[in-house]
Amino acid sequence: MGHGVPELVLQSNGQTWTLDPSRPYTLGRDPQGDIVFDDARVSWRHATVSFNGRSWVIEDHGSTNGTFVQGQRIQQRELGPGSAVHLGNATDGPQVTLSGAAAVAAQPQQQPYAAQGAGAGWAQQPQQPDRQQPQQAVQQPSIPQQQGPDGGAGAPPVYGDRSPTTFHQFALGRVMRIGRALENDLVVSDLQVSRNHAEFHATPDGRMEIRDLGSHNGTYVNGQPIAKGGSALLGPNDIVGVGHSTFRIIGDRLEEFVDTGEVSFSARHLTVTVDGGKQILKDVSFGVPEKSVIAVIGPSGSGKSTLLKALTGYRPANQGEVLYDNRDLYKQFAELRQRIGLVPQDDILHKELTVKKALKYAAKLRFPADTTAAEREARIDEVLRELKLDIHKEKKVTSLSGGQRKRVSVALELLTKPSLIFLDEPTSGLDPGMDRDVMQLLRGLADDGRTVLVVTHSVAELALCDKLLVMAPGGAVAYFGPPEEALNFFGYDTWADVFSAFENYRDYDWAGRWKGSQHYQMYAADIDAVAPQSVQVPPMQAMRPPKPQGWMSQFGTLVRRYVSVIVSDRGFLALMVILPAVLGAVSLLIDADRGLLPNPPRANGQIVPNGTATTVLLILAVGACFAGAANSVRELIKERVIYERERATGLSRSAYLMSKVFVLGMITVLQGLLVGVIGFASRELPEEGLVLGGATLVELSLPIMALGFTSMMFGLIISSLVKTAEKTMPLLVMFAIIQVVFTGCLFALHGSIGVNEFSYLMPSRWAVAAAGATLDFNKISPPETAGDTDPLWDHTVGAWGMDMAALIALGVICGFFVARFLRRHEPEVMRK
Repeated sequence: MGHGVPELVLQSNGQTWTLDPSRPYTLGRDPQGDIVFDDARVSWRHATVSFNGRSWVIEDHGSTNGTFVQGQRIQQRELGPGSAVHLGNATDGPQVTLSGAAAVAAQPQQQPYAAQGAGAGWAQQPQQPDRQQPQQAVQQPSIPQQQGPDGGAGAPPVYGDRSPTTFHQFALGRVMRIGRALENDLVVSDLQVSRNHAEFHATPDGRMEIRDLGSHNGTYVNGQPIAKGGSALLGPNDIVGVGHSTFRIIGDRLEEFVDTGEVSFSARHLTVTVDGGKQILKDVSFGVPEKSVIAVIGPSGSGKSTLLKALTGYRPANQGEVLYDNRDLYKQFAELRQRIGLVPQDDILHKELTVKKALKYAAKLRFPADTTAAEREARIDEVLRELKLDIHKEKKVTSLSGGQRKRVSVALELLTKPSLIFLDEPTSGLDPGMDRDVMQLLRGLADDGRTVLVVTHSVAELALCDKLLVMAPGGAVAYFGPPEEALNFFGYDTWADVFSAFENYRDYDWAGRWKGSQHYQMYAADIDAVAPQSVQVPPMQAMRPPKPQGWMSQFGTLVRRYVSVIVSDRGFLALMVILPAVLGAVSLLIDADRGLLPNPPRANGQIVPNGTATTVLLILAVGACFAGAANSVRELIKERVIYERERATGLSRSAYLMSKVFVLGMITVLQGLLVGVIGFASRELPEEGLVLGGATLVELSLPIMALGFTSMMFGLIISSLVKTAEKTMPLLVMFAIIQVVFTGCLFALHGSIGVNEFSYLMPSRWAVAAAGATLDFNKISPPETAGDTDPLWDHTVGAWGMDMAALIALGVICGFFVARFLRRHEPEVMRK
């Protein structure tokens, strides 16, 4: 080994080991390991001690209870003479002390990461001390440590060059099965993984292949999903993804890397161009260290929301790349999306439900179909305890404070254990106390082993963040670095002064000033030094996320959730009954004792028109139209944020839409029946109907029920098109008025060129025509010109059947358009 670096002497519990620099040593409870600890707090394969060519390094391998140096939990740390390490507990866990000439070799000159070689690992340069971490015994450079492309010091150039969490030996000719169930050869305790997920097989020519076993969340090769139940041959550099674990075959063994949350993240040269060539995001680059909180601030129009969409893959940048632990997020979005949590500005939950019930339905939709209720319940309770929400779990979300509601939104995202969490304006509308509470929550999430990026307008609690990204007007970076140095960088005393300068000097080259500064050299200059993971991946294409649940399972869960929301809203329940009852009762004010039969002919043989019949039908039709559309006109717009997030996690668009159609359809049909019964039951009706014989009341109510259903579908179209819920009411009124005009009861439509054809698009036209065919409107309300009768009102089974078929067809066509419009509210990466 090189130049006076002898063996390391390691001591623990009275035992001494002399370590050879030429090989790594494993620490843990595994009897087959190199250094064995009989303590339940120590993981089976807890950590590794190795020499990296320059210094001795200890690396934690995702242990349950952690590895600690000087009271601080560490992932990886260089070891100096006299170092002491605790395993499993910072104070009384098994202690390992190191002695001997283990001094760190002379500090190398700083150089681009690409020139350091893959063997450098994580310890090629000493890490910066953590935000709250005391200085280590290891000598530190006199200038601030430059950060790698992902923000961490000396990140590996290839994702797979992290030391594996564990190894698995392949037996010749044997199949290795991966899954959550204990009977698998390789058990992955991750609820994102199916009970029997995938298998590794050796092919006759000596190669290996991975076979998916019908998994719910998919099996991935280099970030691309293989077909459900399909297989893929593996090359020497290919990486297989299963839940939060990735695998790589090296010779006759399988290396496993578990994503425990401590991942790096970086953006390189992100540029977003909109129609007309205008750039709303300009060459944004920054690197995010592991276990850190990054705040993004800037004035309106600085591209913060655009940046968030680009970083999450919802709206990929036109140029540039986003690297998740050195893996290209855009090209491997199908797999990596499961490891990213997004909390939008609006709450992503139904406020009418209790906290526990809201999380229960979310877990049911996001976890594989083979997870048991007990497993989901245990994960929900775990998250509630972590976020201190367990005391509020039986409260309705709407009764919580703003800060508590934001915690519930975060809890919903934490169910699937994301490593990277994005939040958009989480403190918007909160008072200073709640603002601090939310930011302290985010600080705790990062300290527990996650990376958090928050877009915010609040500057009061920036000191809790590790890094600050300041966006200038026009979408360029004005500063990236420690928050405590930012005001000094701009030369102002307050952030109000900084934002005023942005507004007053909009044409100033803020990005140029940043790139010419010493801060840029310290924190962002070498962002391009390392190439991303070098595996073959196809260009970005439309991503259809695997569905954790089957279509019917999703549909059933969505229906139950929607019914729970409706039942919890007593005001809506009362309105559903009162509205049709009032609308039906209004029709009774029109000649209450008058029947709906044709008047007997006069002495001269002329039939006297029965104006009561057409007026009553007009009122009932308008009532059904209004009630049906009013039920649905807000449904999609009020859940848009929820739909966008759930769609990105594997929700079926058709299952979501059909759950709405089914529940609202049942409600609307019953309302139509109530309107029809109230409006028709007390009046004299024909003894025989056209289709149902003596059941004339039912036959007349059917068009009213179908009209309510089709109007409800029109309401869904309105709800899918508008941008705010406030715009739905004017459109609802306009829809109802148009239906009044085109019923055919106010003036004759047949024979009016253009107007009659346009009326065929109106559901009220066909519903009134069907009821009119039963009542024989051509006799009740004969045309002024003899022989110019309306064919849609013909007193025949054929005319009635055509009217009803057209009415239902309009509803189906509306459903098709709603599905197309819903597509616009999905992540763009899913629509390419």
